[in-house]
Amino acid sequence: MNKQDQLNLIKDDFINSQKVLLAIGDETRQAILMVLMSTDCQTGLRVGEITEQTHLSRPAVSHHLKILRDAGVILMRKEGTKNFYYIDIRTKLGSLKNLVLDIETLLTEFY
Repeated sequence: MNKQDQLNLIKDDFINSQKVLLAIGDETRQAILMVLMSTDCQTGLRVGEITEQTHLSRPAVSHHLKILRDAGVILMRKEGTKNFYYIDIRTKLGSLKNLVLDIETLLTEFY
């Protein structure tokens, strides 16, 4: 692959990662992600549990969870009337890995 092809690939990677980058760029959402990553619970956490650990209001947590879900960073599982939020490795976070790897490949080959 020539340099221009790799640059075009990286441009596509950036486009595919825009929502994820915006979603995880916020400190509050980073705190929520840290809570979700640090829990021993494999089934996810409910809004109330996230609220307790982040000291944010329920509406704030719900708002940020929606942004993270819309960006494809987290997933939600319904169990009756309860919603459980969790990070899945198959989410859009993988697009960031592709972006970084493609940039690294370009820099290694051409610089």
